[in-house]
Amino acid sequence: MSDDVVNVEPKQENKGLSFALDFGPLLVFFLTYKFAVPGDNPVLSAIYGTAAFMIAIVIAVIVSKWKLGKISPMLWLSAVLVIGFGALTIYFNDPRFIQIKPTIIYLGFAVILGVGLLRGKAMLKYLLQAAYEGLSDEGWLKLSRNWAIFFVAMAMLNEAMRLFLSFDLWLTLKVWGITILSFIFAIANVPMLMRHGLDLGQDDEEAEEAQ
Repeated sequence: MSDDVVNVEPKQENKGLSFALDFGPLLVFFLTYKFAVPGDNPVLSAIYGTAAFMIAIVIAVIVSKWKLGKISPMLWLSAVLVIGFGALTIYFNDPRFIQIKPTIIYLGFAVILGVGLLRGKAMLKYLLQAAYEGLSDEGWLKLSRNWAIFFVAMAMLNEAMRLFLSFDLWLTLKVWGITILSFIFAIANVPMLMRHGLDLGQDDEEAEEAQ
């Protein structure tokens, strides 16, 4: 196995782990809410799910530091808000607090990215603490702009879902619908990123095949 292959594999593993750390706690929330409480008691299910969510996000932070050697600002902010709004949810026995949390996160990220754009800085690069290899500064700025708009739209969507849908349907759409929508949006940005120098690893694949 060549050195190039060795260098590529950890990056792929890290991407998979990063996704698991981001999505895993939310999935724990969903599964606990759905299956942990017998009978039909949505409020109690939400409380149990919220407690599991809080524990899972703390574990995600620990694993991120242990396995990746860092904790991204996005994960830090998510953890703080999950624990804060989760505690309010449990204390007041009111699931609405944990429903508001995504709106605060989305608006927070949108403000950070928007302020960065006004200052000519692509703050998304610092939030992610990850690099898209070869992506130019202009590409980073456009990507930050696109995600800022997306986060504002997601905040509005979350508020609409929170106000007009049941907790059960809100959570289902939050776990599956919003996740899928985020993936689609991320993929939709790829052509623009490639026009601004994004390296998708094709050179590494060609070098590997040539050996």
